[in-house]
Amino acid sequence: MSIDEARLKKLRFRAWRRGFREADLILGPFADRHVQDFSPAELDWFETLLEQPDQDLYAWIIGTLPTPPEFDVEIMNRIKAFRFEVHQVRGDDHGG
Repeated sequence: MSIDEARLKKLRFRAWRRGFREADLILGPFADRHVQDFSPAELDWFETLLEQPDQDLYAWIIGTLPTPPEFDVEIMNRIKAFRFEVHQVRGDDHGG
């Protein structure tokens, strides 16, 4: 496994295992689908994003808190849009 493959695997794992289920269910699938296409700078940014507190990060994604300027970039917009794709694919799994 190359360094890049190991880094991608680690990022995917971290995106799925944040400990905050709502964020996991957005960031995990997003990472699975997109991190392999990120540039090195985008990987650095995503790694930094994953270091942020769960509650803050989730609030930025769903729009209940403003996204700080350093994170208000194109990838964050893709994550925000992706959360709707995830919900459409998953459907209503709450039974009603």
